[in-house]
Amino acid sequence: MPWKVSCVLSERMVFISRLLAGERMIDLCAEFGISRKTGYKLKGRYDALGPAGLYDVSRRPHRMPRQTPVAIQELLIEGRRAHPTWGPRKLRPWLKSKHPGVELPCTTTIGDLLARHGLVERRRRRPRVAPYTVPLRRAEGPNDVWGADYKGQFRLGNGRYCYPLTVTDQFSRYLLACEGFEAIEGDQARAVFDDLFVRNGLPLVIRTDNGPPFASRGVLGLSRLSAWWLKLGVVAERIAPAHPEQNGRHERMHRTLKAETTRPAGYSFLQQQERFDAFVWDFNNERPHEALDDRPPCELYQPSPRRIAAASGKLDYPLHDEVRTVARSGHIQILRQRGQSVYLSSALAGERVGLRELDGGLWLVSFVSTDLGWIDSSAKRFMPIDRLLEETAVNMPPMSPV
Repeated sequence: MPWKVSCVLSERMVFISRLLAGERMIDLCAEFGISRKTGYKLKGRYDALGPAGLYDVSRRPHRMPRQTPVAIQELLIEGRRAHPTWGPRKLRPWLKSKHPGVELPCTTTIGDLLARHGLVERRRRRPRVAPYTVPLRRAEGPNDVWGADYKGQFRLGNGRYCYPLTVTDQFSRYLLACEGFEAIEGDQARAVFDDLFVRNGLPLVIRTDNGPPFASRGVLGLSRLSAWWLKLGVVAERIAPAHPEQNGRHERMHRTLKAETTRPAGYSFLQQQERFDAFVWDFNNERPHEALDDRPPCELYQPSPRRIAAASGKLDYPLHDEVRTVARSGHIQILRQRGQSVYLSSALAGERVGLRELDGGLWLVSFVSTDLGWIDSSAKRFMPIDRLLEETAVNMPPMSPV
């Protein structure tokens, strides 16, 4: 014997059919467990609409005084289509600045409206990363800390790879540069920073990762680019390996850059650079930033008073006994004697370093105001200061618990 399946609609149909067959309303309502008011209501809907009247009807009120006007809805949808990667928290302050006096709904209502029209993709929540506790320099004003990095490479329409170099001001989130290159190359990066230093002045710190051309495996991790920064009085600050969250503001900008300029990518470098330039202007002048009280970065950024012309003079070491110029090979001579040369670093080729004589035939080597290490004149070898500090930390006996 098959199962008897029943639902609300079928029960209503049985109720109406028995009522039309002549059974009393009061008896049927008692049997089906409903009130007579509900029974007469079903009978009236059946008489007016037929079997369709037995379906559930919408409980939406006939009048909604707080409903968002159609004109406002169209304005929000148009703004979203103009900026497909902007969410409600970006669209609302941007539209208020473009249409002053227009009453806009809250961000939650805007999000629901965009979702109803299929303009929002539900984002999967990611587990939060524990914050890095080692203190880095805090940006208290414009040009205190710049962030620089190469965004991950991607293919253009013609199949060639593009490597965008990006530079941002950590305080104002101002995007200073976004230049696409065919490869990661130090001379091209230096040209970008040279132009930035002329137009925007010098920052106090430039924060990067540990990859080329920002760092190397040489003394103190200096590369030719970071050595040039140090010569200009700019500190080259590097994050810990495998910890991109220490430059999180810059990495967050990369996510927006990827969404708005590489999907799809341009066919050639010229087309892709046009997209980068348009993104830079929009990011700095139009896009509201929540951390800036929904203001665009251009309202907070201003050029640095430290100019490159005042910092690009010849290096002098008045407190040192000797001053040497590093050869192209990275070697320097100790006492201007043939054969008395030691290898220092190829990153400092062509730069002047200071030597101060110490006891025991040791010479302290300095670049600008940074000590690089010691030269043992008898053994003819250079001892980098960072390697000596690492050996000291490894050989140091463990501290007893307090």
